[in-house]
Amino acid sequence: MAATTVTDSGGVRIITEVIPATDPRAAQLTSGSRAAAPTRTSLPVQGFRRAHPKTIHIFTGIIHILFGIILTASEHENPSLPVASGILFWLGILLLISGSLLVESEKRDNLVLVRTCCVLNVGVALGALVATAVHGTAITRLPPGCERRLPLHIPPEWCLSTHTKILSNGLDSTFVLLSLLEFCVAVAALAFGYEAVRQHSYTHMAL
Repeated sequence: MAATTVTDSGGVRIITEVIPATDPRAAQLTSGSRAAAPTRTSLPVQGFRRAHPKTIHIFTGIIHILFGIILTASEHENPSLPVASGILFWLGILLLISGSLLVESEKRDNLVLVRTCCVLNVGVALGALVATAVHGTAITRLPPGCERRLPLHIPPEWCLSTHTKILSNGLDSTFVLLSLLEFCVAVAALAFGYEAVRQHSYTHMAL
């Protein structure tokens, strides 16, 4: 049987009703409060999704692959260091996979996808550092085909033009900046991903 208490305080009447556990209304109130409560385990994953700029990974990945195809076709006889190393292709593919996994993680709250994205972002960060070193080394070298391989070797006339070196250095400098951007994005995403996994583990321990 429910007990009702009426209290008057400062012109306000407070009515308190105590419902026994056997009352059907108690079950309805309990189920309603559980339904209204937010899902705590999904909040860290949602924070990771908001923090991870997937468009940067996908966009830069497409740029790497497209320029890799163009430069490979144009330098098939004398490939430059970035083309010979294949850095444009495997880093671009890694960026596309990382961005695609993040798009998939937006469709469902799955901590396994967050962990996978963290692992891929470690690879992206390391790959970006390698790409920075490769393109930086290419800047210090002569354009492909202009090296003096023999003492009496005469380089082509286009090697004497400064525009060729300026164009090559400008392209490598652009990829150096893109690589540094990818490194910063990957490190930030890795930090948010680690925080999401840590909060998820703490939530399960608290429960």
